[in-house]
Amino acid sequence: MKKLKLGTSDLTVSNIALGCGNIGRQTVEEARAVIGNARDLGVDFFDHADIYAEGKSEEVFAEAINMNPNVREEIVIQSKVGIRDGFYDFSKEHILKTVDESLKRLKTDYLDSLLLHRPDALVEPEEVAEAFSRLQESGKVRYFGVSNHNPMQIELLKKYVEQDLVINQLQFSVMHTGMIDAGIQVNTREENSLNRDGSILDYSRLNDMTVQAWSPLRYGNFEGFFVDNEEMPEINAKLQEIADRYCVTKSAIAIAWILRHPANIQAIVGTMTPERLTHIAKASDIELSRKEWYEIYRAAGNQVP
Repeated sequence: MKKLKLGTSDLTVSNIALGCGNIGRQTVEEARAVIGNARDLGVDFFDHADIYAEGKSEEVFAEAINMNPNVREEIVIQSKVGIRDGFYDFSKEHILKTVDESLKRLKTDYLDSLLLHRPDALVEPEEVAEAFSRLQESGKVRYFGVSNHNPMQIELLKKYVEQDLVINQLQFSVMHTGMIDAGIQVNTREENSLNRDGSILDYSRLNDMTVQAWSPLRYGNFEGFFVDNEEMPEINAKLQEIADRYCVTKSAIAIAWILRHPANIQAIVGTMTPERLTHIAKASDIELSRKEWYEIYRAAGNQVP
């Protein structure tokens, strides 16, 4: 499994991470098989959030991995905070309380990284700064970042937050390419020339923030998976063609497409099927050619002017 440097931190992690959103729906035995297989493949980064299965995902993970100091030193754990029932909350009180609850569920003293999950329109960045400083000073969180934030929202936080924001977790896949479309369509009148996110990918590269791709095998907003989707024959035919060339699965090629981007993106893969993750993990060692990358991009329905 290839590694990447996580933003400006001192962490070097697997370029494919296990998303633990659904692990709370597994039995402990099932979860143990998923986690054990991931670690055997070289995955050392595990992505959580306080809302996943209403906190149960963190509990099941800790029990399944048999959390103890030795195990803790071998893995990197990330969690996210800020989504509540029908609203967002970046208040200092909520951030501090939620981190303590996550640490208890995960049976650990610290998180390697903490992300603000989705932008809170009522954010008071001074409060976020206070929370981050208390968490860092107490040793409860090593590094900080955001999820689903645009450049100006990040700049607002950076005006007050003392710590580097080393991560931005964003939706990105072969069938969800908004982060790159506007750049390709510069100076055209195409629909995809509209810059909807403030050039967040370029911003992240300029500021040494690691982009983590969530839902890397989905299309739309949680609409479904595109691999083997009968309604998407063109992208599946192209993925199959290139998969045959590399002797891997279509899913592996879809992940390899993300990893090929020079932004050094980390893919967050949420499958709870060990065999499927085993196949997907082969993407880590595949480097698609430019021609292949653009062929996949066009097969996904995108035009290249």
